[in-house]
Amino acid sequence: MPSPRPRRSFALALALAFALPLTLQAQEPYKSPPPEIVAILDAPPFPTALVSPDKLSLLLVEQPSLPALAEVGQPMLRLAGLRINPNTNGSARTNGRLSALVIERLADGAQRPIAVPAGAALGFPSWSPDGKHVAFTRTTDAAVELWLADAATGAARRLTDARLNAVDGNPCAWMPDGTKLLCRFVPDARGAPPALPAVPPGPTVEQSLGRAAAVPTYEDLLQNAHDEALYDYYFTAQAALVDVATGARTPVGRPAIFDAVDPSPDGRYLLVTRTVRPYSYHVPQGAFAQEIEVWTPAGDVVKKVASLPLAELPGRRVRTGPRQMDWRPAGATLVWSEALDGGDPRAKAEFRDRLVQLAAPFAGEPVELMKVKDRLQSLVWAGEDQALASEVNREKAWTRTWLVDAAHPGAAAAVPAAPASPRLVWDRSAEDRYGDPGRPVLKTEVSGGFGFGRGARENVAIRHGNEIYLAGEGASATGERPFLDRLDLRSLKTHRIWQSDASHYEAVVALLDDAGTRLLTRRESAAEAPNYYLRRGGKSLALTKFTDPAPRFTTGVKKQLVVYQRPDGLALNGMLYLPPDYAPGTRLPTILWAYPREFVSAAAAAQVSTSPNRFTLPRGAGGMHLLFALEGYAVFDGPTMPILGGDTANNHYVEQLVASARAAIDKLAEMGVTDPERVAVGGHSYGAFMTANLLTHSTLFRAGTAESGAYNRTLTPFGFQNEQRTYWEIPEIYNRMAPFQNAAKLSAPILLIHGMNDDNRYVCESCDQDFCDECVSYCRRCDRSICKGCLVECPHCQELNCERCIDACSECRQTCCPSCLEDDLCPTCKEKQEKENESHEQEEQPVTDGGSASGV
Repeated sequence: MPSPRPRRSFALALALAFALPLTLQAQEPYKSPPPEIVAILDAPPFPTALVSPDKLSLLLVEQPSLPALAEVGQPMLRLAGLRINPNTNGSARTNGRLSALVIERLADGAQRPIAVPAGAALGFPSWSPDGKHVAFTRTTDAAVELWLADAATGAARRLTDARLNAVDGNPCAWMPDGTKLLCRFVPDARGAPPALPAVPPGPTVEQSLGRAAAVPTYEDLLQNAHDEALYDYYFTAQAALVDVATGARTPVGRPAIFDAVDPSPDGRYLLVTRTVRPYSYHVPQGAFAQEIEVWTPAGDVVKKVASLPLAELPGRRVRTGPRQMDWRPAGATLVWSEALDGGDPRAKAEFRDRLVQLAAPFAGEPVELMKVKDRLQSLVWAGEDQALASEVNREKAWTRTWLVDAAHPGAAAAVPAAPASPRLVWDRSAEDRYGDPGRPVLKTEVSGGFGFGRGARENVAIRHGNEIYLAGEGASATGERPFLDRLDLRSLKTHRIWQSDASHYEAVVALLDDAGTRLLTRRESAAEAPNYYLRRGGKSLALTKFTDPAPRFTTGVKKQLVVYQRPDGLALNGMLYLPPDYAPGTRLPTILWAYPREFVSAAAAAQVSTSPNRFTLPRGAGGMHLLFALEGYAVFDGPTMPILGGDTANNHYVEQLVASARAAIDKLAEMGVTDPERVAVGGHSYGAFMTANLLTHSTLFRAGTAESGAYNRTLTPFGFQNEQRTYWEIPEIYNRMAPFQNAAKLSAPILLIHGMNDDNRYVCESCDQDFCDECVSYCRRCDRSICKGCLVECPHCQELNCERCIDACSECRQTCCPSCLEDDLCPTCKEKQEKENESHEQEEQPVTDGGSASGV
């Protein structure tokens, strides 16, 4: 069989991008790829399922494939780390991305669409606590509306005419009794947004407190007093209770900027976190000053729990005072963590964090439940009184999980029948996927899995007697096989009750009874579309029948897990995709698409982190490159690029990166799949950074594609990715890792792709403006990267040059490029000099008898 040839319509896109001269700058119309690729990209994602609290129904949530250009082109404001749509007072990213909601009854599979206007943009669906209603939002051109559907009939109605304030996530949460919704609304009396003043009221002043501190690099921050005014205007909300039966609104307190409002499980109190001044131009809103209070549903303040100052924190520091505050699963008891080391991970301390609780009526001091040597990371309740508390040491990538008894804190001697608290459950490497015990299977709590600002209490595990359930990925050397275990809270031993077979990837979505006899799973294979199944005993029943929208890719493209070694002996792996008509032994042009990761442990870095049984559709930033397999290319997806060394891994970043890439190419060449002279590399975000580094520090690749990368590390001088050291501590490592500083070494063409709202952008040094990477070029004359706006065309040789490397003639003030200069003279001055020399030569000739010198 002849060698597959890449199709020109799609395959040449990369090469053509490299070949375009800098002079071609024009508005181009949108172009479409081949029809079969259009069909794949236009296919909507498979619906997701939300189980009703009564376990009788599924809510199937459908969404479109890609946003329309009209949606992408909506106005956007960047304020305090968030992007909002000022027209709707909602998020610019997440509102209205759902296209349909369908209720399916588990007993017989009957489906009932929720009746909404055609083309409605829906969002934030949540079941009522009794499973009788579904609340959701509808986004119009001018507002985010609150809607309610009857689960029995599918009939839906707008619950209130008031506009929701959805700039900061889900604007509503169910109250525990299910008769009311607690929502954020745009204040009724709000006027027009603050106008940009013609003259600034004063300078923007930033003050240093006189101490050195690393400040992380964030995007979309407040910039000036007008931004502060806009932030106050759009984020201030009126909390209100909405009656489900009548739609009547009852205000709760006064308008404020709410970070979170969370009802207590008994419905008697609200945990309220308000954002207050001062604001910051260096950190997003989550680090602004906060007031944490307990309110009644009428808005009366019962307890002021804490006043948290502005937190412009360097590195891995955390706030002092209460963190991760939430309610216990029953009654009205608050639980939170506090730093014992001043929030500084570098400070010497026997214990870094403690866990405390404070019960209603919130008088007196909080009761300490436990202390931990590292930083508390998460808390999952295993019933009303017991919780699994996990601490993590990021430097060592190590985690410990404890079982703590909140009903009997402290020594077990006080309650003889109670076991000691806390008890160590797991003590393990956080990087070890093969030994991962899984995560607790959680209940669907009163919010239906969604919350007002914080994601209301999705942290309560299903408990049956003295057991809870753990669901895990089941990672192994042959790929992932998800599992379900029982954990006995007395013996702390686990028992496996189910695991996916070796030919499918099937994961537990929910338990349909507390005894674990009925499971809802999501099952797929390399050629079988994901569908939801009801499992009971050894039998399974398909609840959905979603079909494959791209059979040419899923059944035609060949997929296999490839395991190989780096020269230092470290095991690596990746997923290989081959074209549908591939003939074994044929060497193909190949695309490597990867993302490097840091590891403390070599054993963990060598583990397989994927499954050959996943159903793969190319979509989004994480899969578009797979489309090259339909164009005659081999695609090596996710070849592992581990960087060993923990917090100092970047000391050897370049060497390990190049070694991993070379090992991948060598393995594919050894398999007879790849032509090593025709290999390209690509990646997204930090993978784009990797791509540029491989092209500047090796000659392994013929081309590269880099999506949304940041390439100048001096623009992130206080750390990046997992690097915690500053530029001034390790300038040589920053400079060596930065493709911007090594652009002169670029060994092959690179296609740099960015969106208009991409946060990773170059800064043009000579014109002090932001430009995306697509607008940046490299000038070999001045050995630096420049923006196209700084290029000047020489009027004599029509060569484009950097404005900085154009010399100005002191005689005629005309600029021209160095290639046109001879003896430091421009052509105009050179011509003038030649005429003057000719004139001088004539003046020096002896006077003859037939004439006289000119002017004599």
